[in-house]
Amino acid sequence: MLGRSTSALAVPALNRQGSAPGTPILERISNIKVEFGPSRKDILAFTNQLAVMVRAGISLPEALESIACQTENQRFRRIIERIKTDIESGMSLSSALAQHPNVFNNLYVNMVAAAEVSGSLGEMLQKLAEYLDQEAATRSQVKGAMVYPVIIATMAVLVTIFLLCFILPRFMAIFAGKEHLLPRPTRMLMAASTFMRSNWYFLVPAVFAAGWGFYFFINTAYGRTWWDMVKLRLPLIGKLCRCLYITRTLHTMGVLVRAGVPILNTLAITAQIAGHTQYRRMWLSVHNDVKQGKKIAEGLARWRLLPSGVHAMIRSGEESGNLGQVLRDISAFYSRELATIIKVSTSMIEPIMIVAMGLLVGFIAMSIILPIFKMSSLVMGK
Repeated sequence: MLGRSTSALAVPALNRQGSAPGTPILERISNIKVEFGPSRKDILAFTNQLAVMVRAGISLPEALESIACQTENQRFRRIIERIKTDIESGMSLSSALAQHPNVFNNLYVNMVAAAEVSGSLGEMLQKLAEYLDQEAATRSQVKGAMVYPVIIATMAVLVTIFLLCFILPRFMAIFAGKEHLLPRPTRMLMAASTFMRSNWYFLVPAVFAAGWGFYFFINTAYGRTWWDMVKLRLPLIGKLCRCLYITRTLHTMGVLVRAGVPILNTLAITAQIAGHTQYRRMWLSVHNDVKQGKKIAEGLARWRLLPSGVHAMIRSGEESGNLGQVLRDISAFYSRELATIIKVSTSMIEPIMIVAMGLLVGFIAMSIILPIFKMSSLVMGK
């Protein structure tokens, strides 16, 4: 009895989560593992590894098992193991990939299916890896172009708040009782400072609520359409976005056409990955036109989202039977154009943001300093 009771005391009972009742709460929290889905980088690495192994003659189950062992993301590892199990049960690779639409989109699945029919899976996986790599590079270029303006705008807002809430109140004691001598800009800044310091507990939640409301609005059908139209009309951002959508859609379409994916499937997938409501409607409309027997160029001619020169080149590609190569050339041209626009936009946005920030800070500084000089001149005059 004593031995049994001693062993019972030596090993504490575990709760449902597998932790002892006496375990400190911080230790329990540290033992919790949050699993995230695979990132684009994970999918790109998976595609590259699978392409190399398939081209080396390794069977799909062996290749997937090897990749799963090297995958650090536990959720992605389980997905790869599930794909391996489905293939061993007689399912094709494209069908197994289609069981996980949140990881492998329609473009990925259709290109693999076309490769299975043509017997060129290794080459197609390599093309997929190149496509994913170029998409990641384009996305990185666009994000990189927006980093500097966002930092400058954030700094301008923070500096303004600091001046209004911490610097200007120190001068308000000097200006007390002499408000009638102050210029209008100084009175406006003093009122803004007083309002911000007195109502900050309302303003902070209001700012977060406004941001959340805007995010919610642009994720509605009407809000998304409105926001997409605004992006195309902005002075610098509009041209950048237009080049981005043209590059993305034509590059995707060219890859699918060269992979042997049926044209209707190609147009449907292109519409899905467009990333813009107007471009999505355009490609869906072209899809319906082609289904009725029309040419792609005829359907595009009714829209103004692509330059007329692109319409002419697509028409020539259809007539010559070399549409895939034409789309590849067009997307390559607009990819270079996108890089140029990003450089030009960044070089223009930087001085504009710096000048705007300087004017804002200078306006606040002058609104504080000028009344001091005015009062000093009045005192000297007396």
